Amino acid sequence: MTSKTFTRDSCYDRDAKNMELEDVNKQSKEQEELKIDDDDDDDNLNQNAQNVTQVDPLLDNDEKEEESRLTNGRQSHDDLGMLSDVPIPPDGGWGWMIVLASFFIHVVADGVVYSFGVFLPEFIDQFGGGRADTSLLGSLLPGITLLTGPVSSVLTNKYGCRAVTISGAFVASLGFVISIFAPNMIFLYFSFGIISGFGLGLIYLPAIVSVGFYFEKKRAFATGMAVCGSGFGTFVFAPFSRYLIDEYSWKGAVLIQAGLLLNCAVCGALMRPLESPRDKYEKLLRHRKEKQDRDIEAKNNRKESDQQQPFLKKKGYKKCLKSPSITVTSSHGSVNMLQEARFTEEDLTKVVKKDAAKARSADLSLRPARSQLGIVSSHSQHSLHGPLSRKDIFYSASLVNIPMYTSNHSLYVTSVTSIPGILRDDTDTASSAVCPSLPPEVREMLDFSLLKDKVFLLFVISNFFTSVGFNTPFIFFPDRAMQEGIKKYEASFLLSIIGIANTIGRVVFGYIADLKCVNRLYLYNSALTVCGLATALNALCTTYPLLAIDAAVFGLLIGAYVTMTSPILVDLLGLDKLTNSFGLLLLFQGLATLMGPPIAGGVFDETQSYGASFGIVGSMIAVSGIMLFFIPCVQRHVQKKKGMSQMDVDLGKKI
Repeated sequence: MTSKTFTRDSCYDRDAKNMELEDVNKQSKEQEELKIDDDDDDDNLNQNAQNVTQVDPLLDNDEKEEESRLTNGRQSHDDLGMLSDVPIPPDGGWGWMIVLASFFIHVVADGVVYSFGVFLPEFIDQFGGGRADTSLLGSLLPGITLLTGPVSSVLTNKYGCRAVTISGAFVASLGFVISIFAPNMIFLYFSFGIISGFGLGLIYLPAIVSVGFYFEKKRAFATGMAVCGSGFGTFVFAPFSRYLIDEYSWKGAVLIQAGLLLNCAVCGALMRPLESPRDKYEKLLRHRKEKQDRDIEAKNNRKESDQQQPFLKKKGYKKCLKSPSITVTSSHGSVNMLQEARFTEEDLTKVVKKDAAKARSADLSLRPARSQLGIVSSHSQHSLHGPLSRKDIFYSASLVNIPMYTSNHSLYVTSVTSIPGILRDDTDTASSAVCPSLPPEVREMLDFSLLKDKVFLLFVISNFFTSVGFNTPFIFFPDRAMQEGIKKYEASFLLSIIGIANTIGRVVFGYIADLKCVNRLYLYNSALTVCGLATALNALCTTYPLLAIDAAVFGLLIGAYVTMTSPILVDLLGLDKLTNSFGLLLLFQGLATLMGPPIAGGVFDETQSYGASFGIVGSMIAVSGIMLFFIPCVQRHVQKKKGMSQMDVDLGKKI
């Protein structure tokens, strides 16, 4: 049996005349059939697009469960449009990685800041300044960190915790690197104090709010675990810094600390943003649309193949099927065509354009469904549900203490959720009248009209005095011990004692403050008063054991100041004013931190003794605690005059 091989040209020459009449007769009929098929395809595409919100029987069970969970069984466009824009805290899962990241950020950032006292003698020897000038460098670092709070809040709400933390790590590390080239103390003020302080400010606030964003029911425990890194970091970094200085000089130690600060960028990368139910449902719709597109593509390929086969099987063309072929790829798949002279480049272009038009038609027909759902891109929605959109984001205690949280959780979520840009009526805020061009987050945090509240004003003054004395022992304790003839390494270990005692204090006071039988304000006042007295009596500690005891008492009791500030603000003002009051406190804390150590250092330069320095700052801490015992009297007077709404009580304000 023999076979013949037909080339493309020979096949065409032999059969062209026979096919010409058939082609002319059937051409019009084929065009009509193709037109009808195209109309049917378009109708199918539009129908599939309109049914995008219906449950696809081919969906996996996991997808069906996810859709049911997100929509609670709602199917109409109007109901789906009511999906929440605010992410729901998972109270676990990846949130524990956020806690771990925040913990290590506190270890490194606060460890570097609170171990500055180890560097104090080295900077004095290097640049020859006094205690006042040199301690200003140590106060700039935490002071600028606190003053950066409003800026950091705006950036965090706009770009997210991850981007801001990574940027802050690079800025803080850069400041430390260029500090090793400092020719004088002025240069260090700018590089070590301002640049690095600004970078740490960008790191610090996201490390706090990211935990609150992921946790609600377990927030008190999660936040407590994260901030414990501060005390642990002080415990580790004080002797570690002493070792680095002895081995590599202060420049080598600062350079190594710059590398450690850069690792905060890794922690920031773990701060994965939460998605709102609406964003999750949008992803579900997008995934379903891709599945439907693949089904439509396969169907179109089958139809086109069926349409081509009768034509290619015409008389004389069966053998031509063995001829070389070309493949045209489009958005709906590939179309195999005979490499035949009558199929010109123009014909192929028409096919591709036709296929592209179908794809555009399907995409455009899907848009009305997305519009009805009220879905927009996650980028445009980002600021809508940023971390600071929750008014309880700075609340570190258990939310069970908020009456509305336990009695009506859905109403609570609505009450504490604010939309940036629509935070409140501009006519109701003095800050917006003064600086209407400021971002809404800054206007809310720095609304100075809150200072008209006598209760809050008294608390601000108290907090200012506490902040003046807070950083002074961290900066001067090692130098104070060396004045008594104690070795450098043993003197630096006093900061470790403060750090570990502070960790214990934060946990203990945080636990006690959540007990319903405890008056948090009185506990806070008592802790500050005793802490101030212990600091003022530092002059009587002339041996290492006494200095160690004094350091332990200070570290333990000052833990109440850090842990209980935000819960007490809620007790005094209510949760609705927490963001505003906390933002103003950061401002005054930053100013006080800049002032405290230079005042104590200046007193030493005049008296050549730390007795008066510790006596002054200790007295200020004690006074800050004593004056708060009068807050209940002021509060009763204000309430008697203005009264208190039920909403304030439901949001945590104490009577």
